[in-house]
Amino acid sequence: MRTVSPCWATDLAVLKHSGSVVEDHGDHLVVRTPRNPDFHWGNCLFVTDEDTVDEAARWVSAFRSAFPEATWVAIGLTRMPDDQDAWVAQGLDLELDDVLTTRTLPRQTSLPEGYTVRRLSGQDWVQHVALSVQENDRTGDYDPELHERFAQARAQARRALSEQEMGASFGAFADGILVADLGIVRCGTTARYQSVGTNERHRRRGLASHLLGVAARWAADRGCDQWVIVAEATNPAGRVYRSLGFEPDTGNAQAYRKPKR
Repeated sequence: MRTVSPCWATDLAVLKHSGSVVEDHGDHLVVRTPRNPDFHWGNCLFVTDEDTVDEAARWVSAFRSAFPEATWVAIGLTRMPDDQDAWVAQGLDLELDDVLTTRTLPRQTSLPEGYTVRRLSGQDWVQHVALSVQENDRTGDYDPELHERFAQARAQARRALSEQEMGASFGAFADGILVADLGIVRCGTTARYQSVGTNERHRRRGLASHLLGVAARWAADRGCDQWVIVAEATNPAGRVYRSLGFEPDTGNAQAYRKPKR
C-alpha cells in the first residue's frame, strides 16, 4: 500500500484487525465494516490523491455511490482543502486532526486518590458501553438507539482484539463504577490509542493521563516502540498529550456530515 501518515496507517490497521474491508481504488480507499454498519468512520472514504482534495462534489458523489443507504457522509482528506467553501456547499463540516506521536515511552502520571485501574474484562464491557451511551445522552450528538447499537458492536470488536492480545482497554473505577477508559491497539511495532473518554463529573483529575501511561507500558511490553494518538485540533486534550511526551506529526483533515436527528 502507498505510504500514508501515522494517523491513517494506524486507522487502517485497527480497522483491518477489527474485520473491516479496505478497497483500494487508486486515488481513494473505501472502507467497509459489515459487523458495524452504524460506524461512520468504519464505513467511509479516504481520498489519497492530494491533488484532488478540493473536488468536493466528486468525492461526495463517490461516497454516495459506495454507500447509497448511508445517512451520513464521512470522507478523510490528506490535508485541509484550499477551497473549503466547496465542501461547506455540500453540507459538510471540515475538521483538522491533531496527530501526535512519540518514540519515547509516554510519561506515567500518578493515579488520583479514590480510584482503581484495571484492564477491562467480563462485565466491565457492559459498563464501557454504558459510559459511551451516557456521554451521547449528555451531548445529544446522535440518535440514542443507533448510538447504542454502534457502541455495542464497537465493544464487541474491541473485546475480541483484547482476547487476541492485539489490543487492550483500561478503565478507572470509582466505587466499582467505570468513569474513564481508553483502548490501545498494536499495529506492528506502533501502538494506536483509541477513544479516550472520561465521565464529565470526573474530568480534570488526571485519569486520562494515568491511563495513557498504563496502556503505553502494556504495548511496550509487547514490542511497541512508537505511540500514536489523535484528537481534534481544537480539543484541549492535545496539550495534555504533549505534556506526556507526544509531539505533532503529519495531520489529516476530515469532511463529515452526521445524520439528521
